[in-house]
Amino acid sequence: MNAPLPAAWLAGNDEPRFQLSAHPDHDRIVHVTIDRDALLAFLHEVRKVDVQNLEYVPFMRYELASTLARHVGDDFAATVNGIVKDRQHGGFTVGLQELTADADDFVRFGTAIGHLLGPGNHDAMSGTYYARFVVKHTDNSDSYLRQAYRLFTMHTDGTFVSEATDWLLMMKFAERNAVGGESRFLHLDDWEDIHRFVCHRLGTKPFLYKAPGSKNVSDSVERPLFFQSEFGLSISFIDQFVQPRNREEAAFLNDLSTSMEASPGTREVSLPVGDLVVLNNYFYVHGRAPFEKNASLFRELMRQRGTLA
Repeated sequence: MNAPLPAAWLAGNDEPRFQLSAHPDHDRIVHVTIDRDALLAFLHEVRKVDVQNLEYVPFMRYELASTLARHVGDDFAATVNGIVKDRQHGGFTVGLQELTADADDFVRFGTAIGHLLGPGNHDAMSGTYYARFVVKHTDNSDSYLRQAYRLFTMHTDGTFVSEATDWLLMMKFAERNAVGGESRFLHLDDWEDIHRFVCHRLGTKPFLYKAPGSKNVSDSVERPLFFQSEFGLSISFIDQFVQPRNREEAAFLNDLSTSMEASPGTREVSLPVGDLVVLNNYFYVHGRAPFEKNASLFRELMRQRGTLA
């Protein structure tokens, strides 16, 4: 499918400082290109904001969002919010266009984009509102997040925490000697088997979720796989942390995960260094393709998650 961009998103100001286009790898994802002068002006103005200040003082995160909106235009915030809330699209990419390689600039830009949408959740893995993590050749972690050479299976975020997770932001900070590892996205409306699972008697039954030690979350959460939200049919699922009670539930979950992985609607999307992707966490599942083995493999990412204001 080729989902058209609503005319209201394309109107912009008299002198629009951003443009929207279809993403080359995914028919539903919108690519946002910000005017380079606007980006440079934003980076120059916020460079005095220390990243530790952002970690300690929540209102400073919104100051960055307001600064970005001022330089790009008043309709920018409404546009990116509209994309995330619109079920036909529900996601966008945007980047810094190689104007900086400073990791602190990446944090500032990602923070500004996220807080145009709403408050960031506390990330227990890092102890603040964002997490930075590295994928490399060797790993001894207790989840697939950092394991480079295996499929990171399709899932939603926030399954094992009680607070809502409306949106997910992932930004690429650095990459060397990396072949493979593409992001994989599946919009629920592109999943041909979904109704078979929704209509199953286990489809709306609550399942128990527990996180591994690395997540620094000790709570257990029960939630249904499928449910109705303000965005329509929604899902909450991750194979690593869901706890089946018996063999029937385990077989159902395995069948569901296998179907998502094999779906023609699951698309691989490349993300250049300095670019980020935002997805609606209710009707997208996401994962990562395996990398080709390389002892010098290195990729660094930033994750933010939050709610819509």
